Amino acid sequence: MSVAFGGEVRDSGPCASVTLTDLIGTRTGHLRNLRVLAGTGLGGRVMVDSRPAGVEDYGVARGITHDYDLPVLAEGLCTVVAAPVVVAGRPRAVVYVASRERGSIGDRVRSAVTGAAGRMAAELTIRDEVDRRLAMLEAAATTQRPDIHDVADLEEVRAVHSDLRLIAQDLEDEQLRARVQAASSRLAALGSTWRDLTAVRLSAREIDVLAQVALGCSNTEAARRMSVRPETAKGYLRSAMRKLDAHTRHEAVVRSRALGLLP
Repeated sequence: MSVAFGGEVRDSGPCASVTLTDLIGTRTGHLRNLRVLAGTGLGGRVMVDSRPAGVEDYGVARGITHDYDLPVLAEGLCTVVAAPVVVAGRPRAVVYVASRERGSIGDRVRSAVTGAAGRMAAELTIRDEVDRRLAMLEAAATTQRPDIHDVADLEEVRAVHSDLRLIAQDLEDEQLRARVQAASSRLAALGSTWRDLTAVRLSAREIDVLAQVALGCSNTEAARRMSVRPETAKGYLRSAMRKLDAHTRHEAVVRSRALGLLP
């Protein structure tokens, strides 16, 4: 399958459509920015059915409408497979692979396309959660809260901060990871009494383990949540304690909060 293309789904239900913006291996511009409506063509079909589908000879295939024969055949495509990227029960994108030769669609091709769609769905799920939490942070930053040190509110801030740190470590997109880490730093500063962040330099992983310790996690629990070995988590904690000149885990957390490294 020498050609791959796809795009994000806009709107939902009968008004949904996917615009093909990302193309690999194409020879013409006929598919670029092509808008495929829900229920039409192969991509529109998988949007509605929420499951992969394929045709072995696009020009004469049954089971799909032929609204897009002109651009597809002008590109010379024959065998085409499409899969929806489904997040929270809704198609968010459609990915296609295709060949200019007629051939059977085997399990290997279907598995590869389905796997790619699944990985995209997982990434979008993480991005959605990041966006949700960043929106919460922005709302908190622009709202005058009567007392940030209210126990219930403060514990929620700390839980969100910890979750953001864990989400950041799983992101492959460096810009998105930096954005999430910056947001967690802003959240940490909400409860600080001294904001000279140059006084102590902790690595991202040292802050990660302290964020888990601050929630009451043991070294083993912190390691599990951070997806590292217990010995590794202990090493991060020892290094952080040394930099903070702290003799106990509790003292390290207290000093981190005073510095604005933890909420």
